[in-house]
Amino acid sequence: MNRIEQFFQDKRVLVTGHTGFQGSWLVLWLTELGAQVHGYGLEPATQPNLFAESGAEERLTSHTIGDVRDFAALRQVVRDVRPELVFHLASQPLLRRSYQQPRETFEINCVGTVNLLEAIRKEGGVRVCQVVTSDRCYQGVDQLHAFREDDPLGGSDPYAGSKACAELAVAAYRQSFFPPAQAAKHGVSVATVRACNLIGGGDWSDERLFPDCIRALVKHQPIVVRNPHAVRPLQHVLEPLAGCLQLALAQWYEPAGFADAWNFGPLPVGHWPIRAVVEEVIRCWKEGSWTLDAPSLTPDRLMPPESHAAKLDITKAVTLLGWQPVYTIEQAVQETVGWYRRRNSQGAVFQAAAACLEQIRTYSAFASQAGLKWAEAIPANREALVTAK
Repeated sequence: MNRIEQFFQDKRVLVTGHTGFQGSWLVLWLTELGAQVHGYGLEPATQPNLFAESGAEERLTSHTIGDVRDFAALRQVVRDVRPELVFHLASQPLLRRSYQQPRETFEINCVGTVNLLEAIRKEGGVRVCQVVTSDRCYQGVDQLHAFREDDPLGGSDPYAGSKACAELAVAAYRQSFFPPAQAAKHGVSVATVRACNLIGGGDWSDERLFPDCIRALVKHQPIVVRNPHAVRPLQHVLEPLAGCLQLALAQWYEPAGFADAWNFGPLPVGHWPIRAVVEEVIRCWKEGSWTLDAPSLTPDRLMPPESHAAKLDITKAVTLLGWQPVYTIEQAVQETVGWYRRRNSQGAVFQAAAACLEQIRTYSAFASQAGLKWAEAIPANREALVTAK
């Protein structure tokens, strides 16, 4: 049993946004590790959805449907659950929806984060809190250099701006109420996690590349591509989740040193143009085609501008956490398409939880083969951490 498995045994964990795509994967992984997982989030936003198909609710210690904008309800859950660790994934994650509902986007992504931090401050007992934001929280996402955690935050659209606001809110709460230098007194380590475009089985969101590809392939229709030359940094959903698990362990034992912002992104070779990604999806599906979208210029078809790649510098996570990407982009696409192909071919007998857990075990095996020891490098890096700080 490795350190991650030992650590999460019987830990009380609260996951907000547990009914979403990323949240469902995290629930499956944490419960498989033996954690007592409690969920707080909205009803699943899509049909189908991974939360229902995987039976994630049956694996939870408690399951609460609620909105992070409802401070009283969120605080009550924190009071009742008494979590030791909190993973805050609840968000409005869609760029196009942020243009349609900008106020809602800021309320969920920023005020919802403040509500969680305030609940933790009022109720106490939490030792580790992670707020998952986005690679788009950085100012000027089209610039050429890879973003480091201390680069300026900003946003040219409501989604990016709301994520930058969430980061600023966390930083303010951390310095005002959970200062790392006084971690021995207050006992709370608050960190943020910034990841890139995630792919993986069970994502059915609207206007996302992989769900759109799969829906077209299942219907034997061409995949419609809006901007084939736009570059997207893609990573399998298990990559940042593995980083979150390692970071949680580090925060628990070194609360002051790891209460900070962390990038979990792909290697530079993981940045592909959309055309190459779609063609790899078709190759893995073993049939299909794609076509270029030709939208009309009517007002209801006007789209927000699509940015180019936001590159993340992952040196900090690699050096201090011992985390690094496990999959190449080809492997990430293969695992993702393989999950959907299995679902499509097996139909009613498909077991989503079994498929996810099998991929989690495969990912962990790859990590072991790559020489990653799941945070065992942390104690050896303490001197480097102090020097870096």
